[in-house]
Amino acid sequence: MHVKKGDKVKVIAGKDKGKSGVIVRALPRDGKVVVEGVALYKRHLKGSAGKVGTIVERPRAIDASNVALISGAKIKSALDAK
Repeated sequence: MHVKKGDKVKVIAGKDKGKSGVIVRALPRDGKVVVEGVALYKRHLKGSAGKVGTIVERPRAIDASNVALISGAKIKSALDAK
């Protein structure tokens, strides 16, 4: 994969095109990444023992080919080599 956890990326395809964020989790076997604040979905959690249920937004994994590297270790090393 061309990106890893902690890299800052920009989404170049899909419904969140143009958004940027930091990679929270990389899934190299699936070729996907989880980007902070991108591809959010709502999860309805059931209440239990007198507690009220809630709606939580969670990030969904997107394909690694849909993100472009903005800053990370690869860019820093390429700049240092020049």
